[in-house]
Amino acid sequence: MRNVYTVTQVNSYIKNMFTQDYMLRSISVKGEISNCKYHTSGHIYFTLKDQSGTIACVMFAGSRSGLAFQLTEGAQVIVTGRVDVYERDGKYQLYAQKITKQGIGDLYVRFEQLKKELEEQGMFAAEYKRKIPKYIRTLGVVTAETGAAVRDIINVAGRRNPYVQIILYPAIVQGEAAACSIINGIRALERAGVDVIIAGRGGGSIEDLWAFNEEEVARAVFECTVPVISAVGHETDFTITDFVADLRAPTPSAAAELAVYDVKELLERMQTVRQLYTRSMEQSLREYSLKLSGRKTRLKYMSPLSRIRDKRHMSIKLEEELQSAMSQVIKEKKQMLSIYIERMKGLSPLEKLNQGYTYTSTADGKALRSVEQVEEGDRLKICVTDGFVEAGVLSCHPVQESRCCPELQM
Repeated sequence: MRNVYTVTQVNSYIKNMFTQDYMLRSISVKGEISNCKYHTSGHIYFTLKDQSGTIACVMFAGSRSGLAFQLTEGAQVIVTGRVDVYERDGKYQLYAQKITKQGIGDLYVRFEQLKKELEEQGMFAAEYKRKIPKYIRTLGVVTAETGAAVRDIINVAGRRNPYVQIILYPAIVQGEAAACSIINGIRALERAGVDVIIAGRGGGSIEDLWAFNEEEVARAVFECTVPVISAVGHETDFTITDFVADLRAPTPSAAAELAVYDVKELLERMQTVRQLYTRSMEQSLREYSLKLSGRKTRLKYMSPLSRIRDKRHMSIKLEEELQSAMSQVIKEKKQMLSIYIERMKGLSPLEKLNQGYTYTSTADGKALRSVEQVEEGDRLKICVTDGFVEAGVLSCHPVQESRCCPELQM
């Protein structure tokens, strides 16, 4: 069984086919205007026809800037745009981006032929585009001396950076002498050594802008050693100069913005960077100050003088501790000595003598301890507290248990 599709699916498929067709994305169709209606929304609906066919067309309000005249019934025009499908109704139509009178069709053909020729020669190649300097001192302008374009450039450039010098070459930008005047202006500003050149003018019809589609002007822009910004017409206007120039600007005002750096933004960035560097430097100074303080402290404690002072304090402290310890030892020794003295007093013969005892020795100096050491007639030496007495032994009587010495019994 064959697949069955919805109307929406079929319309979507057909729309996708139109979208993928490269030729239908940008196509120019000539014909006669009929059934033209200007809608309150700003859109223009009309039919383009020739002897044997018609095609529905619409120009939305946003594309009206590409229309320099009033559409009228029967007018012969060239409509440039894309062919696409309106899915809801299943109808295809031409969505117009630009409409010109058919009398200008020859110029459009010349435009396309020259564009293709110069593109094949590589004059549009990106590798030949010079970079626009970010900070410029002199700005060259090739445009009409009296016109909105030069006023817009001067106003925008002066607002963004009043220090930039603007050199104007008052060129003829429309008519037969325009191409030669524009070329002379570009070369004169190149010899003057400006940093950037803006070549352009205000909007107009393709006839008004045709000087910027001349091959001689395109080659002068391509061969110029100074970066060139093209600013011709409105945003929707394109000229050969736009493709050859180093940079295209949609309007002269936009060209001035691209060429002249905003000094206020630069000053703000400089202030921000200054603040960042200041904070960074202050933080670094604080860190290095702390490190320096720490190293000063370390050096203070590690210096020979400081170490000598510390050793001296330690020596004094040890000396005091030693003196205290010695005093304590002496005190303890004195106490022990007192105890020993008291003990010695109890054992001292002099103390015994003071208590009434005597010390008796034989003639040869031996202490008399037993009656067996002497005999009758031996001489004895008797020591008392205040001297000694020499005596003789009359008799010897050993001590008996029943006959104890009365003094010992006391």
